[in-house]
Amino acid sequence: MQLQSQIIHTPIHFFNDRDGGRPLNRHEAHRHPIENQLSAPDNILVKRERFDVRVANTQGRKNQVGALINRMYSWRGYRLEAAEARHCPTQTTLQAFRGKDTLGTLSLNIDSADGLLADDLYRKEIDILRKRGGTVCELTGLAVNTRDDSNELLATLFHLLHILGRRLHRATDAVIEINPRHALYYQRLLGFRQIGEGKICGRVNAPAVLLHIEADFVEEQIAHHAGYRKQTGRSLYSYFFSDRESERLCQRMLEMNHVLLAAQRTHS
Repeated sequence: MQLQSQIIHTPIHFFNDRDGGRPLNRHEAHRHPIENQLSAPDNILVKRERFDVRVANTQGRKNQVGALINRMYSWRGYRLEAAEARHCPTQTTLQAFRGKDTLGTLSLNIDSADGLLADDLYRKEIDILRKRGGTVCELTGLAVNTRDDSNELLATLFHLLHILGRRLHRATDAVIEINPRHALYYQRLLGFRQIGEGKICGRVNAPAVLLHIEADFVEEQIAHHAGYRKQTGRSLYSYFFSDRESERLCQRMLEMNHVLLAAQRTHS
C-alpha cells in the first residue's frame, strides 16, 4: 500500500480564526465560547522524532495544507472543484510537517445543523447513526506525502482527532468517505467497517465508499494496543498515545481557542 497517495474524497475548507473569553475546564468547553489567547506561537500539539503536528490555524498553514491536497488529487487525476467546497463551521484541520515541508493533513467535522459532507452521497446511512442519539463526526481531507514513518504519522493524526471528537465534542461515531482502493487498509489496521456502497463522488469525480467506526471501539483498541510497537503490522493503534499522554493532549486542546471554535459553534 502506497500511503503517500491516500486521500479521502471530500474537499477541504478551513475555519476562520477569531478571538474568544476565559480559560475553560473540560466540561465547560462544551457549553461556552473560548476567549483566552493561544498559549504558544506555533500551536504545536505533538513533537515526534521526524515530524510535528499542529492545527492549521493561520492563512499560511491553510495554504500549505491546501497545496498538499491539490497536489495529491492532481497526481491521481481527480478533479477538485473549489467552487463546490462548502464551509464547515465545525471543522478542525491538523497539519503534520517537518521544517517547511507539509507531510500530511486530516480534518474533523462535527455534525451540526448544516450536516456533514458525506451526507451528499450517504445521508440515509448517516441518519441511521444519528437516530441512535449520539454525535456523529466525519474525518475528511486526508493526504499523506511521505513514506517515512507514514504509519506513525497517520496514527498520530487519527488519535489527535479522536481525542478532539471523543473528549471535547462527545462524539460517539465517526465516518469516512474514501476511495475503495484504500478501504481495506482502514478496515484492517483501524477497524473501520463499510456501511455505504460504492458511488461516484461528484466533487472530485472519483469512486467512494462510506466507512464507519464507533468511538467506544477505538477506546478499547487503544487500551489493548497503544504503545506496543511490535504489533505495527496488525494495528495502527500500537502507535497511539498512552492514557497519560492523551490527558495532556486533551488539556492542551482546551488551552487552544482555535481548536475549540467548533465546540463553541456546536454547543452554544
